Amino acid sequence: MFTQTIFLNYLIFGGQILLAIILGGVLGWQRERIGKSAGPRTYALVSAGSALFTILSTQAFGFAEPARVAAQIVTGIGFLCAGLIIHKDGGVIDGLTTAAGVWTVAAVGMAVGVGWYVEAVIVTVLLLLVLVFDDNKLVKRK
Repeated sequence: MFTQTIFLNYLIFGGQILLAIILGGVLGWQRERIGKSAGPRTYALVSAGSALFTILSTQAFGFAEPARVAAQIVTGIGFLCAGLIIHKDGGVIDGLTTAAGVWTVAAVGMAVGVGWYVEAVIVTVLLLLVLVFDDNKLVKRK
């Protein structure tokens, strides 16, 4: 009985990380498809890392406050995203959508980490729709 419980826990853990990798990878695939620098590996790693940190915060630290780890994920990913934003000649800023996508995929990973699987899938589908939508066709830019 004890061995079955341990095996089931590892199976659930592996499934959580795999789901986070798949969801992040799908969003990263869309970014790579249109030529952006952060692709499936980056998005999958951010999502999986966020899921792992969330799982650790809720299960590995006893009665500590898991919200502290969640807050640090948001801050750390924000720092990572700042490196994705590039200021080009002429005042053009590039990478905002990619940075926002990486930041958001961290939230998807966190949702998987707390067991919100359906919610994570729903958000991923909605994010994919947002990323596929080309706002440049609606607004003429100078």
